Amino acid sequence: MSEQISEAPYLHVETIGKGPDLVMLHGWGLNGSVWQSLTALLSQHYTLHLVDLPGFGDSELLADYQLPALASHLLAALPERAIWLGWSLGGLVATQVALMAPHRVSHLVLVASSPKFVADGQWPGIKPEVLQQFQTQLKQNFSRTLERFLAIQAMGSPTARDDVKALKQQLMARRDPHPLALSSGLKLLETVDLRSQLADLNLPISRFYGRLDALVPAAAQSLINELCVGNDVCFSKASHAPFISHGELFVAALIDRLGKH
Repeated sequence: MSEQISEAPYLHVETIGKGPDLVMLHGWGLNGSVWQSLTALLSQHYTLHLVDLPGFGDSELLADYQLPALASHLLAALPERAIWLGWSLGGLVATQVALMAPHRVSHLVLVASSPKFVADGQWPGIKPEVLQQFQTQLKQNFSRTLERFLAIQAMGSPTARDDVKALKQQLMARRDPHPLALSSGLKLLETVDLRSQLADLNLPISRFYGRLDALVPAAAQSLINELCVGNDVCFSKASHAPFISHGELFVAALIDRLGKH
């Protein structure tokens, strides 16, 4: 029997803290609990809205898993105006929100994210065959596939083992992601290309990178800055999850960048 998907699926948002609204979007395979190590510090300065993207954590699956539909779904449930922060895949969603409703975004913060994740020609990124392998492996053993993806995210970091352990614990804090959300999220990473639209963004932008990131490599980071100027922070010994490996430094840099705007 096929699974029915609600026309108005529930979106799980944990709201804590005080101050300006800060929406935080996680990356592929994870959920809003990925930010837990930062909340004690950040909630002293901001009202945090920790979102489980549709089909992840405690949020129900969205029938239309295209980027505009995801952005519209989130906009309907979140504050009228806020700072939007997105990590990795969440950065694509946050960018789409800023493109569709710039009046709703006071500051766009992108963490280890790219307007185009897959490599082709002169654009550095994830090899297409890697994402295709993940799609195939998802059908066979999604738990092992998630673990492999987490390992790639931490690759190169001096604290890689601890980083992966932290990410696994946060993943297990909520329900397993929906298989369709996993495959659809991978499809977004494989197909979305927002490069030509970045010039349309006319709002404060801050970007945070890890110099050792294998998914958004250093070569891509410099190209992104050429497409759309922003305030960039690069952690020299971090990989794809700088907020995990360099939590206090990340929070200090984030508060500093947001305070300047």
